[in-house]
Amino acid sequence: MQYLISDDHKITVPRILQMKAEGEKVAMLTAYDYTMARLLDAAGVDILLVGDSGANTMAGYSTTLPITLDEMIVYTRGVVRGTKRAMVLLDMPFGSYQSSVEEAVKSAVRVIKETGCDGVKMEGGLEHINAIRRLVECGIPVMGHLGLQPQRVNAYGGFALRAKDEAEAARLKADACLLQEAGCFAVVLEKIPAALGREVTNALHIPTIGIGAGPYTDGQVLVVQDMLGMSGDFRPKFLRTYANLGEQITHAANHYVADVKQSEFPTLEESY
Repeated sequence: MQYLISDDHKITVPRILQMKAEGEKVAMLTAYDYTMARLLDAAGVDILLVGDSGANTMAGYSTTLPITLDEMIVYTRGVVRGTKRAMVLLDMPFGSYQSSVEEAVKSAVRVIKETGCDGVKMEGGLEHINAIRRLVECGIPVMGHLGLQPQRVNAYGGFALRAKDEAEAARLKADACLLQEAGCFAVVLEKIPAALGREVTNALHIPTIGIGAGPYTDGQVLVVQDMLGMSGDFRPKFLRTYANLGEQITHAANHYVADVKQSEFPTLEESY
């Protein structure tokens, strides 16, 4: 009965909640393919998010809005196959849950059945609380997302810092509590003042995962191409680059091109 055997090393919802209780920070990165997922999983990343940021990093769009649920499912299948330990979440793309609770359930059930991922992430608070509650009732783990919500970029008019004023900060805090009450197991806080990130984190018993939300959240998330230095001149204040793979990849490709042009690759030793 192989399907009944549990893996004690697998990161699950109870483990993420336990990390908050024990004061252990949650390390989360995006991933969009098998190869990167395998490497990040081996490095000990706790959560791999198949972000709708794949619209930017994988497809070259300027916003996350164009990516479809079909595309997200393809990316997520590869990530799941490359992962043994980390929790894998699919970022519900724009248009897959906004129209109705029924549409949200239909989309999320399809995600779980067709990818084998561990849960989903959804942007928004009060306006989507019924859909989130219903997904949780169906047994689908949901991570919330407040602060800067990239799927609302057209309404925002850009990607500026959110919740700077008291009214928006109050709404964010209220939404965070609603997400917790609806059953979210964690919530992303994106691009908000660090003091507000700390206040929300202290108010919740579920973990907060920050991106541009300061050092006081229960964990952090970055887009993997950004933190590996593969995103060109994109250098927001909250980003720390841990490598310069963009330059290294270009250099390696230049070397390869030169070797091919000069008939230095392949050699006889590299031939059959």
